[in-house]
Parts: sequence; C-alpha cells; structure tokens
Amino acid sequence: MDVVRKIEALFERRGASIYTGQRLERRESVSALEHALQCAQLAEWAYADNALVAAALLHDLGQLIDAPAEASLNSDEHELRALSMLACGGFGADVLEPIRLHVQAKRYLISTDERYAEGLSAASLHSLGMQGGRMNAEERLLFMAQAQSSRALQLRRWDDLAKQPGKRTPPLAYYLNLLDDVLRAARQPARVILA
Repeated sequence: MDVVRKIEALFERRGASIYTGQRLERRESVSALEHALQCAQLAEWAYADNALVAAALLHDLGQLIDAPAEASLNSDEHELRALSMLACGGFGADVLEPIRLHVQAKRYLISTDERYAEGLSAASLHSLGMQGGRMNAEERLLFMAQAQSSRALQLRRWDDLAKQPGKRTPPLAYYLNLLDDVLRAARQPARVILA
C-alpha cells in the first residue's frame, strides 16, 4: 500500500475522533480530520506551495498512530510519530520539517509574542506544558537557525486557527490528490538550466 492510501486509511479509521486530550475541557471542538482539512485550506488560502499545504494537512497525523509503549505520558511527541512513514513514502524535507518543527514553533511563539497565548485553545495551552513550555533564549536561537523554521511558524499559525466547528472545506479526496502531486514532483529529476 502506498503512503497516500495509508494516510487515507488513518483518516478514515481515526479521523472522526475529537483530537487532543481525554478530559472534556482539554478537547478541541473539531475532529482530527476537520482540523487537518481546515489547516490545509488555510495554507491554500495563503498561497502556500503544495508541499506546505501537504504539511498543514499532515502535521497531526502522528496523533492518529498509536503511541509506542515506551512513550512518556508527559510528552506524546505526535509531531515525530508519522515522520518515518511519510519519509519512507517519498515526502521530502519541505513537507517533513515543518511537521517536525510545528510544536517547537508553538513554544517559540509563546516565548516571543506576548499576545500569542490569547489565541490558543485550552487544549493547546494544556499540551504546551507537556511539550516544554516557553523556550529560553538559546532554544529560540537554535529553532530559528533551522532551515524550515519560518515555514513551521506559518504552519503553526494555521494550526491554531483550524478549529472552527462546522467550517466547510474541500473533502479529504481533494487533498489526497494534492499529496499524490507532491510525491510526483518529488520524484521528478531536477532540471539543469544552461545559460
């Protein structure tokens, strides 16, 4: 089974669940699939390239994959859990790195924007503590030194906004086709232009 079909199966099997947290006050108001579709739509509306739209769709895919038995109860590391599957399926750094960094981006923003916390849901504020809380000055420098940090910050902003119950979006099939396009583009050999 190719990676896009695996992604589709994960969303079909677990996408209807309300994501983040077992306690009612820590749950989001949308399902995992609704959140993913809204995030991807926001990326499209911002004229992001297809790879970043794919990252927006897939950024929380790790929440749909069972955590390994040795995972800590204090840090779910969902941002890392799906990376191996996505990389083996052919997605490159332009998709994987914003996903990997989107939790760090939240920690960066809470540390650098005094109003950022006002826009976070209760569930996102709760998970922030488990994810390490505010970054110190060294952590902020290390985050910003990473090649995809600016794309992760964009993804983070869409992530925070993509929690509107009942919002209309394109269906999952639309974005699965986009994922196929991203993978096809990644397999194309780079063109060399001679001057």
